Amino acid sequence: MKRKLAVLITGVGIVCGSAAVAETVGTHKAFLPQDIKWGPMPPNLPTGAEAAVLYGDPSKEGMFALRLKAPKGYRIPPHTHPNPEAITVISGKITLGMGPSADRVSIEYLPAGSFASMPHGVVHYVLVDEDSIVQVNATGPWGIDYVNAKDDPRLNGAPDPSSDLYSSKQK
Repeated sequence: MKRKLAVLITGVGIVCGSAAVAETVGTHKAFLPQDIKWGPMPPNLPTGAEAAVLYGDPSKEGMFALRLKAPKGYRIPPHTHPNPEAITVISGKITLGMGPSADRVSIEYLPAGSFASMPHGVVHYVLVDEDSIVQVNATGPWGIDYVNAKDDPRLNGAPDPSSDLYSSKQK
């Protein structure tokens, strides 16, 4: 019985892609909180917060982990993504809302330690209730499409929004 269980667990690990994860992630990496290098947000997200890519490359095929450090009051307007996301609140508290209007009607309060999964194409928004750190795990290429073009930070003084540069939608 123990041998059958061990074979089953090994098989589940192989089927779930543990070998593919090792290839995607590359070499072993470990980060202490004080060693994370924070930088500006990607241009497709509102300014006012910081980001750190822990592994992978959100602009390319494959897995990645992105941390966002946002101050109280930061918000990401209603939007969608081309791929599913797994969201973990590391510290602080955020509000995750569903739907095309950030009106706090369909919301969930997520304190530190919370987890949420977001299927691709679901319209949602984020409101930061207190200084927070959130981790996004997903597969790339990662993108964001805002429900209202006026909310897209890439369009502030930029050229024609119909350009492929502004959309992460799969063609």
